[in-house]
Amino acid sequence: MADLPWLTPSHSIMLAMLVIFACAHSGLAALRPKGEDLIGARAYRVLFALVSLPLAALLIVYFIRHRYDGLQLWNVQGTPGVQVVVWTLSALSFLFLYPATFNLLEVAAINKPQVHLYETGIIRITRHPQMVGQVIWCVAHTLWLGTTFMLVTSAGLIAHHLFAVWHGDRRWHARYGDAFDAVKARTSVIPFVAIAQGKQSLKWQEFLKPAYLGVTAFVLGFWWFHPTLIRWTQGLG
Repeated sequence: MADLPWLTPSHSIMLAMLVIFACAHSGLAALRPKGEDLIGARAYRVLFALVSLPLAALLIVYFIRHRYDGLQLWNVQGTPGVQVVVWTLSALSFLFLYPATFNLLEVAAINKPQVHLYETGIIRITRHPQMVGQVIWCVAHTLWLGTTFMLVTSAGLIAHHLFAVWHGDRRWHARYGDAFDAVKARTSVIPFVAIAQGKQSLKWQEFLKPAYLGVTAFVLGFWWFHPTLIRWTQGLG
């Protein structure tokens, strides 16, 4: 746009890519019961991965290549302590983002993928940890980058995950009925609210599992690999 020279096409392209990913990801999640009846749980997991993972990879590559597009609203990268805050928040976001991938054999469809209804570990803190993790990640990266492109990306990601809160509760209720309603009554979407209300109590021994150590190792590995990933992405044609 002539009157908004900073509003690059990458803003709308990123938003469109996020909408496509959200429709594919949430749509396949909604169709899971019927899909598993038709082709089986393992085959549907593979189909889900074949659709979701390439779209996610494209989003990551496009984001890295265009993260500084648009108007620079602020720049605090040289401010002492900001980098530590950003990395700490990013690491925390992964601990929320990936609790559902702890059974890697199910994720890889080696074991039969199943939907598990539980309220232990991180679910005591929030019933929708992926949403909380995504919001934390967006806050950290928006603080670090400070561009309008990052704001658009964050808005799209957060909107998708807020929709997923409603969509996920709806799917859980359809599958488990009163059993899920009981879990819902004892948990909260906003972190620590159920604990503050006395409906839950933290049991730290539930976090002393190899899965959480694995996520921690992944975060450390990603911190080491992050500069290389950026160089590879920027070198793509």
